[in-house]
Amino acid sequence: MEFFIEYAGFLAKTVTLVIAILVVLASFAALRSKGRRKSAGQLQVSKLNDFYKGLRERLEQTLLDKDQLKTLRKAEGKAEGKAEKAGKKNKDKPATKPRVFVLDFDGDIKASATESLRHEITALLTLATPKDEVVLRLESGGGMVHSYGLASSQLARIRQAGVPLTVCIDKVAASGGYMMACIGEKIISAPFAILGSIGVVAQLPNVNRLLKKHDIDFEVLTAGEYKRTLTVFGENTEKGREKFQEDLDITHELFKNFVSNYRPQLAIDEVATGEVWLGVAALDKRLVDELKTSDEYLAERAKGAEVYHLHYAERKSLQERIGMAASGSVDRMLLNWWSRLTQQRFW
Repeated sequence: MEFFIEYAGFLAKTVTLVIAILVVLASFAALRSKGRRKSAGQLQVSKLNDFYKGLRERLEQTLLDKDQLKTLRKAEGKAEGKAEKAGKKNKDKPATKPRVFVLDFDGDIKASATESLRHEITALLTLATPKDEVVLRLESGGGMVHSYGLASSQLARIRQAGVPLTVCIDKVAASGGYMMACIGEKIISAPFAILGSIGVVAQLPNVNRLLKKHDIDFEVLTAGEYKRTLTVFGENTEKGREKFQEDLDITHELFKNFVSNYRPQLAIDEVATGEVWLGVAALDKRLVDELKTSDEYLAERAKGAEVYHLHYAERKSLQERIGMAASGSVDRMLLNWWSRLTQQRFW
């Protein structure tokens, strides 16, 4: 036990020193960037066909001998030559492959990724046609109603433009995440991804009795009968609880209507219970249309289409980058310390 106490003391000193250094660096960066305009982000575009081709060629170079590789490359060269000649003959009607635009959304409770998503969608809609396709790789367990409402509205722009939208879910699309997913004309899920949770939840602690016990008064003054329904510090009333529950029920009804509008094939009262299902069961409930990973789907599409990955990257200041690095470092150090002390295992 003495070892652990000494180790904890050493770790605390180390963490304190690291944080102090990072604070100094962040302050220096803030002074340097003071008065400068924040630079805008930029759209990064990469062709996934080249990525898949590189993987295949790397494997071929490892597995095939020189003669086999030479024969294969010669055959590929002939095929490309024939395609090029065919293209020159049909100049009036050039054969163009359909395009697939791939977007990623990794959602937190505030749906922060919406800021990048909106720019990516704005960009692709300047070129995309109904002959193209947008594929969204979605991961989210949900979050704030208004945040995911905005994220869903961004995806609705794609549907309104008449561009086919496919949503791929490898891990989770629940609650607000499923609100986004249901907009897709096709929803593809990995067999054990988590889907559903079509419900609304709100919770808050109330410490009013604790305050009274210590003779502490807390006053809440409002203008408007329902400006405050439930509070953390004030004394909650049954009337306030009823109004709060009514608001939740209204939000839930709007959620159900939204999902039903985009997926009328659902038995909405059966699935809008707040429950979640794994992909295999979700297919039976018609929450998804097909069981497949996003990798499998995109690899198949790359055989007959030009696949482009779009990512709008915000240019973070030096101060922001240092802050993110500091936060990640401290989190990892504390997690490592806790797991050593408790021998806790994480799934």
